[in-house]
This record gives sequence, structure tokens and C-alpha cells, in this order.
Amino acid sequence: MVDYQTIIDKIVANSKEATERGVIASYIPELANISLHKFGIHILDADRKTYSAGEALEGFSIQSISKVLALAFSFSLVGDELWKRVDVEPSGDPFNHLSLLELENGIPRNPFINAGALVIADVLVSHLENPKEEFLRFVQELANDSSIRYNEKVALSEKRTGFKNYAAANLLKSYGNLRNDVDSVLDLYFYQCSLEMNCKQLTDAFYIFMNHGTCLREKSYLNLTQVKRINALMLTCGFYDEAGEFAFEVGLPGKSGVGGGIVALLPNTYCVATWSPGLNPKGNSKLGMAALEELTTKTGHSIF
Repeated sequence: MVDYQTIIDKIVANSKEATERGVIASYIPELANISLHKFGIHILDADRKTYSAGEALEGFSIQSISKVLALAFSFSLVGDELWKRVDVEPSGDPFNHLSLLELENGIPRNPFINAGALVIADVLVSHLENPKEEFLRFVQELANDSSIRYNEKVALSEKRTGFKNYAAANLLKSYGNLRNDVDSVLDLYFYQCSLEMNCKQLTDAFYIFMNHGTCLREKSYLNLTQVKRINALMLTCGFYDEAGEFAFEVGLPGKSGVGGGIVALLPNTYCVATWSPGLNPKGNSKLGMAALEELTTKTGHSIF
């Protein structure tokens, strides 16, 4: 029997002593106001027991973590047709680079780089009557938590500064891989990235990927094959151009966001989320990466 609470209490104690905490993602102005000293961790296990330490219940901007939830929603709507418009290969480049998009004729390398996430948003805009409201409701249902909300200030901040996302959307449109109005797709994308959640809510939402496609409400949104595909993408592409390092050090499927959050899971065992807003040079939470490496080392639990 693993004593998760003792392990994460020690992880939080170690985080307080850390002198190198990374750098806040100040290029999104609204994120620049977060304290570098925040740290939280939460675990939800297969028996639905929970373990928390630090600021695990403080909300933060989940940013690119939302790409997994958007992928799950779009995959549930259109199935394998999705893969005609977005590939499943690691990019080897930062999340906002556009060079590969031109080389590969408007087909993004995977759904977790920004260009790929814009294609996913386009699919949702095509299939939903009220995309922002319906996507938010989907996330609330996965997490069984109706209090989850968009952060309007963060969404507006992204709209004002997301010039590379405007460029990516227009480039996708020029290749015919964006079927809706560019502004409509970007509006959904900026809002999904502005979702504000805490570590507990993230583990609750990602429980579906640990539990064969069935959420906490016992509703099945995805089949086993779809869950396998999404977990594989999280392992190979979930950490931008540091996915190999995360697999090597931590050994779990997961996804990071520039708000400092990381969520990861071991199928049939547990889901874990960390939050520490200081980022390493690759755009992943510096202390979050270290915490998850310590967790899998001390528990002996990873997919390898």
C-alpha cells in the first residue's frame, strides 16, 4: 500500500526549499501577476481516494492542458476522421512554431502544438451550436463540478497578445484546414486556454483517461481505443519539445500548460496534478516536473 500523503507532503516541503523555481510566463500579461512561490499537488486514485498538499485547491489558468480536453471532445464527435486533419507525431519544436506547418502542407504535427489545437477548435466550432458554452459544460461534466469557469481577463489578455496564434490560424486557413471563420476558431481557442481550474479539479477531469473512458459521473464519453490513442499522444507529445525528457524522468502520460500546471496519470492506478507557475526554458513547470519525477521514483509506479 503506497502512502501517497506522506510522499506528497515531502514533495511540498522540498518545493519550499527550492532556490531555482523557473520563470513566470509573462508574455501573457495576466499570468505575470502570479506568485512564483505557489505550489500544489493533488492525487486521485482508482478507488477515488484523494490526497492533497500545498495550494492544491487554488485555481490557475490551465492553458495548454485544455488541449487534451478539447481533443477528447472532438474525438468523441467525429472519431477517426479527425486524423485526416491533424497528425500524431512529436514535433521536436516549441509549441508555437509554424515552420513545420508550411513544410507539411497545413497538417499540424499533433493536436497539442498550437496549430493542431486550432484544428481541434475548428472541429468543435463546426459541430457545436454554442462552442464556448458547450465545451465548458463538457469539462464541468467530466470533473463533476459546475463551478469551473473561464477566466475572462486571461482570455482577453490572450486575444490582445496572441499574434502567433493569429498567424497559425490564417496559415491553416490558407491550406484549407480551417473550415470556419478564423476569429470564431480563435475565440474558442483563447477561451479554452483561459479555463481556471485547481489541481483537484484537473485530476477529476482527467479521471476519464485513467478509467477507460468513463468519467466520475459513470458516463462513458470515449471507447477504449480512443482513450489509448489520447494517452499515447500525451506520452509522446504532451510536453512540447521536452516530451522525451518527461517520459524518461517521470514515465507517465501527461500534459503541461504555461500557467504552471501539469496533469499526469497511470492507467487504472491514479491521476495526479501539480501547479507551480515558474517554467523551465522549454515552457514546462520546473518544480512540477521535479515533483512528478520524485513521485514516480518513490512510489515505483510508472508505465515502464
